[in-house]
Amino acid sequence: MELKYRSADFEDLESLVALLSNDPLGNKREDASVPLNRAYIEAFEAIVRDSNNDLVVVEQDNVLVGMLQITFIPYLTHIGSWRCLIEGVRIHSDYRGQGFGEQMFTHAIEQAKSRGCKIVQLTSDKQRPDAIRFYERLGFKATHEGFKLAL
Repeated sequence: MELKYRSADFEDLESLVALLSNDPLGNKREDASVPLNRAYIEAFEAIVRDSNNDLVVVEQDNVLVGMLQITFIPYLTHIGSWRCLIEGVRIHSDYRGQGFGEQMFTHAIEQAKSRGCKIVQLTSDKQRPDAIRFYERLGFKATHEGFKLAL
């Protein structure tokens, strides 16, 4: 059950978009049509150019089983510390329930520590109660109320 982590390549993009859209919420907001929507390509290019972003592909036996995006953010608060934002966490439906999510978060948190981050943060849609329970089990606390403004 050993997982391999690597930064995404352009060749992964179509599979990653399909993975993002492979759940009830993602199905409503993503566009998994091929050829890919140009916006995904532009976002991918921006992510790989930014040294504070890592779009991580998670593989087992050379099969893509999951993904997440790690973003490192400098802040003036907390005495000028860095934070790690984890977003876009997905595990392929065929591989859920095998402990991969916990392993992926262990990897991401180790990356945050290696970059000197003092806080790891994430958001989760309130329509994902299983994910929220998972994050709480990992030790994340819902200490703040989050807000979003769609533009």
